[in-house]
Amino acid sequence: MTTPSLQDAVLAPTSQPVRCFLDWPVITDPQQWEGNVALIGVQQSEPYPADPQPSDQATAPDAVRLQSYQFCDGPDQWDFDINTTLSSLTAMKPFDCGNINFDSRKPDQYPAFAEHQVALLEKLWRSKTQVIMLGGDHGVTTPALQALNVIGEPVHVVHIDAHLDWREEKEGVKGGYSSPLRRASEMPWISHITQIGMRGTGSARRKEMEDAVAWGADIIPALDVHMEGVKAICDRLPKGRKVYLTIDADGLDASHMPGVLAPQPGGLYKEQVAVMIQHLAKHNDLVGMDIVEIAPSFDFKNAITCITAGRLIINALGATWKDRD
Repeated sequence: MTTPSLQDAVLAPTSQPVRCFLDWPVITDPQQWEGNVALIGVQQSEPYPADPQPSDQATAPDAVRLQSYQFCDGPDQWDFDINTTLSSLTAMKPFDCGNINFDSRKPDQYPAFAEHQVALLEKLWRSKTQVIMLGGDHGVTTPALQALNVIGEPVHVVHIDAHLDWREEKEGVKGGYSSPLRRASEMPWISHITQIGMRGTGSARRKEMEDAVAWGADIIPALDVHMEGVKAICDRLPKGRKVYLTIDADGLDASHMPGVLAPQPGGLYKEQVAVMIQHLAKHNDLVGMDIVEIAPSFDFKNAITCITAGRLIINALGATWKDRD
């Protein structure tokens, strides 16, 4: 029996989603990917030994897709968030890549899974495709940050989350959901980090906070957003840069995104995050974004968390592609 090479793994197809995102064509063969906007689901990250398996968050990419009819009534319907219709974004050529699956019962296979994820994302970014990634827990962001090296320019990471995510390791695991921003700080192509929405207590201890500040991360707690206003916060966001945006659903208030495992009161509002997204997309090259940590079994029956995720993605698409030829 021949052992597949890494190149074979890179070219392996993704899995078919339960339905497409919006009305985008589904293309699971990486050799057939063609377009300038791609949505891809990543259904797991490196598991912690003590975590229950499998993670409910692994079902989130398809749970969000299933609400497409709720967060968009159709491409010709007027969308008040983007002040146009999706069908008018004629420069946008989107497609749905399907899902990258990880069998959480086999944690020893995670390194190969992460390599596969990196290679697939590198393929998309080499072709100048804007990437929309749905997790999965926040550990799925680390391979995405690794893949950004092919951009060939410095990348500014903007991170929306209730938690700091600067742990060096947890239970011996360095690629889990407590560490993506620590891993980002180690990558030479990551030039700046802005973190928004932190509140309460969570993964950060004094050392993580001191390390983040010493590295130069601009940390904006949720209370600052509420007290200063979103326009003042936008003045602290990048302009004229390559930007990757990572959104943990618990960065938003539980009244907007209740379907998470670690809710904290006092979070950001959907309207505040939408304004930030529009700023980032209008004033920068938003090369990609992710939304992670949605736990569908914790969501309300009306799936408002998944609907809100879809609305945030549409805000990013509208701000990026509106008025382009």
